Amino acid sequence: MTGETALLRVPPELRFLLPARRRRGEVVVPVDPTASLGHVVEAAGIPRTEIGGLRVNGAAALPQTRLRGGDVVDVLAVPRPQWIAQPRFVLDVHLGTLARRMRLLGLDVAYRNDAGDDELVVQAAEEQRVLLTQDRGLLRRRALVAGAYVRGDRPDDQLADVLERFAPALRPWSRCPACNGPLEPVAKEQVEHLLPAGTRRSYTEFSRCAACGQLYWRGAHAGHLEAIVEAATDG
Repeated sequence: MTGETALLRVPPELRFLLPARRRRGEVVVPVDPTASLGHVVEAAGIPRTEIGGLRVNGAAALPQTRLRGGDVVDVLAVPRPQWIAQPRFVLDVHLGTLARRMRLLGLDVAYRNDAGDDELVVQAAEEQRVLLTQDRGLLRRRALVAGAYVRGDRPDDQLADVLERFAPALRPWSRCPACNGPLEPVAKEQVEHLLPAGTRRSYTEFSRCAACGQLYWRGAHAGHLEAIVEAATDG
């Protein structure tokens, strides 16, 4: 350390990622000649997946840049919508409800409630998926190719955040919420022996997951699911 400092200017939409004590006022950081600019910003609390660009003293800068005393750094947020080559995702263990809702909208979402952090990073890389999480440490993994911090405490807010950030094409009712497999229409005659008596009497349209075999129909819960789809597609 040299005893010199630099100033980080963090936009309002990224301030929540900073430690509570630093969310108001100026963010002053010590200058370490051996530390890259990217490391300095991440150490302040902002994962690299949330950084859309960096400027030092008004000029565009690379994450490898070394700071000098008195430098003023502008941290830019990732622009929305964020372009990704393929709208494929993997979610960490704490986002199960969000995973089911994204699948309901037809998005390709991998999710296991027992997946470890190392497994998630490997899966994201091998399957070319964007890792969605609220774990900032996970987003700082060097091996992580693509990731994003999910904003919001409620599943409704989390879903709205993901859709706003990536603006993926939606195909509601085309994926199995349980396993992510594709849903296919199936004739009632083929599955009626598997249905409860009340369902056989009340419903005529069914679909089945090609991967796990789960049957679906618009039952008593359909109103809630349709409201989720309507809210997503109206946006």
